[in-house]
Amino acid sequence: MAFSARIWGASRAAATALAIGLTGLATPAVAQEAAASAPAKKPREPVEKLLLETTDGLAIAAWHYRVAGEAARPPVVILLHDLDGSHATVEPLAKELARRGIAVVAPDLRGHGASTTRQTAGGEETIEARSLKKPDFEAMTLSQGGRVRDQSAVRGDIESVRNWIKLRADEGKLDIDRLFVVGSGLGCTLAAMWAINDAAWPDLVAGPQGRQVRGLVFISPVWSSRSLTVTTVLAADLIRRELPVMVLAGRDDRDAVKLFDQLKRQRLNEWFEQRAGQAAPVKAAKLEGSPTLYLLQRDSDLTGDQLASMRSPDPRRAGGDPAALIQGFINAVAPPAADE
Repeated sequence: MAFSARIWGASRAAATALAIGLTGLATPAVAQEAAASAPAKKPREPVEKLLLETTDGLAIAAWHYRVAGEAARPPVVILLHDLDGSHATVEPLAKELARRGIAVVAPDLRGHGASTTRQTAGGEETIEARSLKKPDFEAMTLSQGGRVRDQSAVRGDIESVRNWIKLRADEGKLDIDRLFVVGSGLGCTLAAMWAINDAAWPDLVAGPQGRQVRGLVFISPVWSSRSLTVTTVLAADLIRRELPVMVLAGRDDRDAVKLFDQLKRQRLNEWFEQRAGQAAPVKAAKLEGSPTLYLLQRDSDLTGDQLASMRSPDPRRAGGDPAALIQGFINAVAPPAADE
């Protein structure tokens, strides 16, 4: 597709670097001797299951999809499934992003998948997706209470994932400075709500505590569901004007186009779009530098988690798959360091 050159261009160097392994310098004899004397190294599992806890007692199951090889400090995506989905419904996207050098943590949000148990004073309580109401969804995005984030009094589902990523980043294993959130369906609204809460944390003398999200990807965003509406998050300057946003949609996705058009009015010279059926992409007349807002509309009737997990059967068209577009977006917004 014609829009690919702009987004992919920034990612080619990173993709090439990740694809090239380090070459050993030892002679074959020395290498064989070393291999014989060294204990066998157990290969890492490509997927790591996590069990995290919110401050209101929810046991949140999440899955960490590791980057293959020994890439140091890869960028990381928090991947949020749609209503009635789970990590499993977006797992094809998670695995493909990991294959492309982007670590992914995909939680089962409360009431979904394996995250249905809450510890209460009276014992265990089971939560089901069909019973969730607006306050439950809001609880998924909470990050507040006190001035020190690591000691926050209120920590929801997504914040628990972020805290785990922060610990791994402190160990040098993930790059929290290249943190992106990808949401599908209702997960788009939740991603934006949490990003706003992330940005609200005040700086400390030691440095910033928030504004760690570098960009958002909305896959088939819904305008309103379960009494949650994107109108609230679109009123925040962080979403309206500041954070880079990519919207991925199918050909008949009116909510996605409506959301993009509303953001477009706030970013008159910063947008880029490829709508289904267009012969060529369109960009802002006065665009200077890289866009901060994209609409990439596929000629497909898939939506939500199904669109997120779509892969082209033709390798020549794989550059238009969601994973390839997200990779290009990440590397355009937050390019890897020159030595990576």
